[in-house]
This record gives sequence, structure tokens and C-alpha cells, in this order.
Amino acid sequence: MTDKPSTLDQLESRYTEMIGFTPPKIAKRLKLGMQVDPELVTALEDWRIAALTPKALDQKTVQLMSFAILLVQTSEAAANHAKAAIRAGATLEELHASAAIAALFRGVAAFNLAGEILSTLFPEG
Repeated sequence: MTDKPSTLDQLESRYTEMIGFTPPKIAKRLKLGMQVDPELVTALEDWRIAALTPKALDQKTVQLMSFAILLVQTSEAAANHAKAAIRAGATLEELHASAAIAALFRGVAAFNLAGEILSTLFPEG
């Protein structure tokens, strides 16, 4: 655990740096958590950022992996990691290839979700 809990603004800035904004569900969770148990929220967010910024992998790879994993779970959070992957330099082709890998393990549902997300992020693709 950290010595002193981060502020809500500091935690939200981590999302803004990675994705470009703090997703509404996450913003609500952070705000509530910082009111109730700031040490726990800070510890969880520190763990999250540590996992998403490993020294062994570049940010584009991390975000492509996160996108694929969340597609397998058919989680709407996959869109946030697609945006983060784009911010890290990922192309439509790389995101589509990640979606194809996810589809191998989840099926058409993962590819459908990817199509929905990617057609929004690359409307002319």
C-alpha cells in the first residue's frame, strides 16, 4: 500500500493519460471509493497501473492484449483499451488481428463486439 492515498484527480489523470478520458463507470467507482476507503482504492489503482505498465512490454502490446482479453469476456471495457491502443500507436489492422485472436477463443460474439467498437473508432476504415 502507498503511504498516502492519491487524490481523486490523480487517479483520474491515470485514465486520461492512458485512454484520453476517465470512463463514467470508473469515475463513479473512484469517487465513491475515495469517499469510503481511499487506501483500498489507491492500492487497487496502483496495482492496475503496475500491471498495465510492465517494463517487459510496450504500451501498444499491453493495450492490444487488454483489448483481446476483454473481447473474450465480451466486456464493454474493450472499447477503452482499443482507444488506449490507438493512443499507443496501434492501427486498425493490429486491432482487427487482436480481435481475430479473441474470436478464436470466444467465437463470433467477440468479433461482433470488435466490429462494433472498431467501426466507431475508424468510421472510414
